[in-house]
Amino acid sequence: MVGKGDTIYSISLIFQVTPDELMKANGISDPSKLSVGKRLVIPASSDIVPSTPSASQNFTDYKAVKGDTLYSIAKKCGITVQKLQEINRYSSNHILKVGDVVKVPGVSGNASHGKTVQGGTTASSTAALSVKPLGTGIYSLRWPVTPKDISYMSGQMGVVVEGERLETVKSLTQGNVVSAGPWRKFGRVVIVETSEGYYYMYGGCETITVNVGDKITPGMELGRLGVNSVSDKSQLFFMVFRNDTPIDPASAPRAGNLRT
Repeated sequence: MVGKGDTIYSISLIFQVTPDELMKANGISDPSKLSVGKRLVIPASSDIVPSTPSASQNFTDYKAVKGDTLYSIAKKCGITVQKLQEINRYSSNHILKVGDVVKVPGVSGNASHGKTVQGGTTASSTAALSVKPLGTGIYSLRWPVTPKDISYMSGQMGVVVEGERLETVKSLTQGNVVSAGPWRKFGRVVIVETSEGYYYMYGGCETITVNVGDKITPGMELGRLGVNSVSDKSQLFFMVFRNDTPIDPASAPRAGNLRT
């Protein structure tokens, strides 16, 4: 359902479809005439049905540590994120947490099959998976809120940053507000577009203090952090996109890599 401040482009960013696909699925010819309250059909981004891992495959149990993402684990294993999700029967919006045990392709034979790997540091895990977690350095970066904990989302390739309720949510960059309002699953959301073509999405706000069209400067207040009704924690959903492609928020440009 279209909310105040929503646009075809901002909706397409959230659901990772192209604006043309979204317009075609809903018979929209003029995106400027999108009305608040209109129900939209979100086209599926893939028709692939998850398959059950073959019994002949070897898998190693990998225990996630701080800084791990499904993307980084899949890359080190030489497989796609989708394949990793299929192996573990994860949904597209699964959130990877520290301590989660992820099944990854193992080496042939019995060198590491069935063993739990702590952060890819044991000798038996080296051949099966050489994951280099981002580590605690990720906490030294400047984030929209002061991070008590950071975990990665799958699918959207964003992060969940735990903070304090009603804590100020600050912009990491300068730019213009292109969307500000409620989003299903993400609470109240602000999307800021930069001159370099990046889109920064700040979700999970309880209140928003900016409006569409506002010019934003680094460190400017965008809103106040709310409480996630599912986790009962104050969590910011933070994503970055460029050219319709998600960017790892840890490597996204910031106006100075200083703590908030």
